[in-house]
Amino acid sequence: MLGRKQEINLQVNQILDSVLIALVFWLSHSLHFWIRARFFPQHGNIPPFEEFFWLMAIVVPFTPIILEFHGYYDHPLHKTVAKSLGQILRTFFVLGLVIGACVIFFQWGASSRIVLILVGVIGSGALLLKEALVVAWLRKRVQSEGWKERVLLVGTPDDVTKFRESLGPVELSEMQVCEEIDISRQPLEELVDALHRYSVERVLFSVGHVHFDKVQHAISACELEGVEAWLAGDFITTSIARPTFDTLGEGRLMMVFRSTPEISWQLLAKQVIDRVGAAIALFLSLPLWIVAYLGIKLSSPGPVMFKQMRGGKHGKPFMMNKFRTMVVDAEAKQAALQARNQMSGPVFKVDDDPRIFHFGRFLRKWSIDELPQLLNVLKGEMSLVGPRPLPSYEVEKIEYSSQRRRLSMNPGITCIWQVSGRNNITDFEEWVRLDLNYIDNWSIWLDVKILLQTVLVVLFRRGAQ
Repeated sequence: MLGRKQEINLQVNQILDSVLIALVFWLSHSLHFWIRARFFPQHGNIPPFEEFFWLMAIVVPFTPIILEFHGYYDHPLHKTVAKSLGQILRTFFVLGLVIGACVIFFQWGASSRIVLILVGVIGSGALLLKEALVVAWLRKRVQSEGWKERVLLVGTPDDVTKFRESLGPVELSEMQVCEEIDISRQPLEELVDALHRYSVERVLFSVGHVHFDKVQHAISACELEGVEAWLAGDFITTSIARPTFDTLGEGRLMMVFRSTPEISWQLLAKQVIDRVGAAIALFLSLPLWIVAYLGIKLSSPGPVMFKQMRGGKHGKPFMMNKFRTMVVDAEAKQAALQARNQMSGPVFKVDDDPRIFHFGRFLRKWSIDELPQLLNVLKGEMSLVGPRPLPSYEVEKIEYSSQRRRLSMNPGITCIWQVSGRNNITDFEEWVRLDLNYIDNWSIWLDVKILLQTVLVVLFRRGAQ
């Protein structure tokens, strides 16, 4: 697991375990109350749930902390159930000692020992079950080649071989090494070509025996492409002013050069907002789906949906969905309209496109044709906000590496370009400038502003032509 990702995943795991233990407390109290009322009514009622709050204040937040101390969250794919159970039991034993000390020294009353026993038993089972589900999910993702991070290993053959041998099974299972580049012999163009060919997400440099002039040029190429460059810091013997470091695996120091937003809680929140927002928008827009379906069927023979391969994050192709607004053979007719293209660069766009049928213009005017992309957002291929995805054949025509940096974030349904007078922007360089400005200044608040501006653009009918 990569360092920053590992930290965030650990925090998410700990939060889930705290919530789980809180639920176990409530369940244990309710179960004891039901058993007492059903089978032992003569013993009276147990204390109300409020009297257990001080116990929860200790057990709920400290359970994941002590679990981490015992190594519970380390290498979940390579642990046995017995080892996990031992770690859980040791954790509850330590918590029992802490609770006992509070009862003895602070005279805090332990309202019901039965509830605490139930918390230990049910909590152990719940934690084991949750871990089993997480492990099953991780194994499914690890076995999926599409989930593995696509990386390049760059350096001399000896350095790369030693670096690869130093990686543990966990790191290797989570990455797909697309190619090894010998930076001492292969030209920089081959590295750039590999970035494009494999839609690389990260480049790992192990360059202890390479002149730093070559390393600098290689890292600059990654920077222009918007691909993270990680430099193994094994050779560093002196401190460097204001470096950016991360770790790969267990404590392997890496220098990181980023020209895109760093993995953070904000990015995690963006993914959650994307999925939840797309699900809500999908439900609320169902009547428009029916209108679009019937209108297309009655207006133009052919399929309702238009599917096209688009360039996703780092150029990785994905199938994007839209409601069809053009005649069925629109792509075949594009070559005949090339002379009317109003956009510079690899992008194609004409006003009053004759391939659009009448009802299709209505769908475009109100941006209804974009609604099926909510399905792409739910699948994680797109975001609600991000640079618009270009067709794969247009991505291949991008000439300058600096323009490809717009591919370094998930493409979006809407973007700055769309709320900044897209019909008046005919220069691809200006389009790219707006996208890079979004990437360099990205925040959750910026996404919210763009979404609100998008609503106004649609309501005032300044949509696509």
